Amino acid sequence: RDESDEKIRLVLEPRSRTVDPEMLMASLFKSTTLESRFSLNMNVLDGARIPRVMGLRALLKAWIDHRHEVLIRRSNHRLDAIARRLEILEGYLAVFLNLDEVIRIIRTEDEPKPKLIETFKLTDVQAEAILNMRLRSLRRLEEMEIRQEHKKLSAEQSGLQNLLKSEAKRWDKIATEISEVQTKFGAGPLGNRRTQISAAAPVLEIVAEAFVEREPVTVVLSQKGWIRAFKGHLAADAEQKFKEGDRLHIMRRCESTDRLALLATNGRVYTLKVSDLPRGRGDGQAIRLLIDLANEDGVVDLFLPDPAQTYLIAASAGRGFLLPGAELNSERKAGKQILNLKPGEELSHCVPANGDHVAVIGQNRKLLIFPLSELPEMTKGAGVALQKYKDGGMADVKVFTLAAGLTWKLGANTRTETKLAEWRGARAQAGRLPPNGFPKSGKFGD
Repeated sequence: RDESDEKIRLVLEPRSRTVDPEMLMASLFKSTTLESRFSLNMNVLDGARIPRVMGLRALLKAWIDHRHEVLIRRSNHRLDAIARRLEILEGYLAVFLNLDEVIRIIRTEDEPKPKLIETFKLTDVQAEAILNMRLRSLRRLEEMEIRQEHKKLSAEQSGLQNLLKSEAKRWDKIATEISEVQTKFGAGPLGNRRTQISAAAPVLEIVAEAFVEREPVTVVLSQKGWIRAFKGHLAADAEQKFKEGDRLHIMRRCESTDRLALLATNGRVYTLKVSDLPRGRGDGQAIRLLIDLANEDGVVDLFLPDPAQTYLIAASAGRGFLLPGAELNSERKAGKQILNLKPGEELSHCVPANGDHVAVIGQNRKLLIFPLSELPEMTKGAGVALQKYKDGGMADVKVFTLAAGLTWKLGANTRTETKLAEWRGARAQAGRLPPNGFPKSGKFGD
């Protein structure tokens, strides 16, 4: 614990120079007790005991009206007290010159109170006050002190009566009292912690990645769904260790501040913060602990989405549509549904829509090429038919520029075919067998 009694200055030095100071302080204020915020509910009972919502102006007016009512009640209460005291003082003055007779009556009479009232024309209150005094105190009564107190109270009584008769004087009195409070709690020691009433400061959106040191990392996902991040950009052929029976599925080079999009066969997209991924030591962490992914669902792709890019999303049955890159993001652990699937279908492909034509090949080894403009752009849906199949489904799909030709991998080489008139058609047609030399796997491979 800190028991220091001297002024201490705390200096926070972020590990990264790119951290925004205002965002850093906003994060500290939100997560610590350096700043406390609370809501103010203006639903109140007014002076008539009726619930209603008041604005600040109405609330202040109600408080001032309450102060006016308090002033009247306080003045009336004080007037009652003064009247009782004046009555007693007048009784003291009435018996002052006959103290010996008063003492004699008290000592000799069995019922002194009625005798005092009869002899000195006193009221019941006056007689009671005299009887309640000790004889020693009664002997010490001095006329001058009694008259001075009587005069002082009479003047106060007159002032209060005038105050109650004049509403203007009452408001002047309230203004004076408020000024006295302002003087007492203003610039002096008692006013050092006055609440500052001002417009609410703009709420900064706290981005957790802003506090992460930016550095190159390589994210590795295994076939069995174990994920980890290695510091630096690893070479494609870098040696990596996996659990027995497991192997590499996806490897992506990125930055520690990036957010990766994970596409699953269930048609959902999930967002993974690279900074939250376990580092390279060990086997990593099961991907299903980071996102809500069922055991029967697999990972289709893991990549860094470009919000300005458009992607072609396709299902295994050969349906698809164009999706804005900004939609490949979800803050929920359960992810976000982007492709609606029918029973037996899976999300199978997500490729950048860079080009003007789409090439799609089915498991029946038939190739179809059609204009990209025939596909609708959507944020979610089932999509439209890309190719027609009697049996099976789609094997692969890619977007390319017709003028540059269609390319595919053939071993270590890349083949380009520019004469494509035979395979060009309209969306949802069956297509034709691919050119000679097309891979037997039915994949474009790039």
